[in-house]
Amino acid sequence: MIIIEKLKQTILILSLVMLPYLAFAQHQKAVEAVLKKAGKNRIELEKAIRYCKKSGDPLKIKAMNFLIANMDIHYSADYYWVDKAGKKVNYNELVYPNFEKALKAFEILKNKNPEIHPKTVIYKDIDKIKGDFLIQNLENAFKSWNSSVIKNIPFESFCEYILPYRVSVEPLQDWRNPYKNKFRWLNQKVKTEGLKSALFYVRDDYITWFTNTYGKEARKEPLPRLGALQLLLRKQGSCEDIADLEVFTMRSQGIPASVNVIPYWATATGSHFVNTVFDSKMRPVKFDIHNSKPLNEALNREPAKVLRLTYSKQPGILARFESQKNIPAGILRTQNYIDITKEYWETKDVECVLFASAAKPKVVYASVFNGLNWKPCWWGKVKEDKTTFRSMCEGTVFLPQYYSNGEFTTAGYPVVVGHKKSTILIPDELQTRYVLISEMPSYLNFKQGIVYKLFYWNKSWKLLDTRVAESNTQSMLFTKVPKNALLLFLASDSKHLERPFIVNDDGNRTWF
Repeated sequence: MIIIEKLKQTILILSLVMLPYLAFAQHQKAVEAVLKKAGKNRIELEKAIRYCKKSGDPLKIKAMNFLIANMDIHYSADYYWVDKAGKKVNYNELVYPNFEKALKAFEILKNKNPEIHPKTVIYKDIDKIKGDFLIQNLENAFKSWNSSVIKNIPFESFCEYILPYRVSVEPLQDWRNPYKNKFRWLNQKVKTEGLKSALFYVRDDYITWFTNTYGKEARKEPLPRLGALQLLLRKQGSCEDIADLEVFTMRSQGIPASVNVIPYWATATGSHFVNTVFDSKMRPVKFDIHNSKPLNEALNREPAKVLRLTYSKQPGILARFESQKNIPAGILRTQNYIDITKEYWETKDVECVLFASAAKPKVVYASVFNGLNWKPCWWGKVKEDKTTFRSMCEGTVFLPQYYSNGEFTTAGYPVVVGHKKSTILIPDELQTRYVLISEMPSYLNFKQGIVYKLFYWNKSWKLLDTRVAESNTQSMLFTKVPKNALLLFLASDSKHLERPFIVNDDGNRTWF
């Protein structure tokens, strides 16, 4: 027994000694793999690595290796202007002192070249990024980390939430010094009033100079995200731009921060982007600049999912093992996010029985109803025609779907994620009920001459009946409505905002 115990102790000591070495070796292997992918641009990445090695600072070496090891998944979604012949037109809005002058200059250019039009382009970081850019970013990030009023930020957290030179897929721009100078006052507010209270000042400052363009005319140029300096120049942007803006702001002052993506609302139409900042103990602080109270401890509606963006590749997520062609377009195709839905809403794991598929898919998707379509928000592995969807929001309904060759097929019946138990909505077409749909102030007002249809879901939306509103219509009665069915009431003048619902035995409706 004594020999066995000593052997166990020896194995434990050896494993503790070897683990850091193995982790280092694995990291170096990842760096070398990216260097090979970089091709002609390898020289630029190696320049940054040599600089860090020459500094003799082991943390800077690790930090640069972290950036490069994860660089191959990052890119800029950008564009440039071309003339009728497809020749690039020289125009850069950032050379002008303000956006008004940039627009005037562009109008002059457009008058000279009436057929000027944008050309989209994707720039992979490993192909385009320069060594000097990486070096400057690293040095400025370390300065912000070391001077931050939030002390004791772990190195790993610094790498993930302060060090990165980008937030999402925005054009790369040298942003750290302009943001550091513009928001220098923030560190003092954090020092005197604390991080949470300082966020109110961030919100108050934001509304004095920045315009949220959500719901207004969209950008005409094909630019999914504004670059960091474009945000300061234009002083306007969409919801996702604003979330990026807050990350640039926080990281410039050495405050760890990230964007949280709500890919779809589960009980409303659209999506949303919010932020997380971290305190000195790396506890997440929710932050929604759009709210009257920016500390968004609870969302006002159910999200399909809340996913925190990271710079590094995350283990165990879908895109690490599944081919992109088998993943619907959107955030699920990326490798750098963490599911933090539990931080925002009560959740539960939901097991589903699936329809058999001859294609034998490995993955099934959980989709929520958004904009009159089922939109995939999460996934589960298929095992013997079953799956488990993890951390699904309570008070929502989702539909299991398979995805293949760009098409969705129904993989199961809709599931209501209840607060106590989940319910599978298998419509009972033999047992039916009456359903009375009445006007609801601010939600449903019948309009004369408009056609209204009631549908129920059974592998697709099935039409139950149709009504035409008259001048005095205040309610509509439908008969032979299957029990335990998911229903949809649709108007001919629909704005795609309708929500599905169920009717209980007592006649009450529950909307999702």
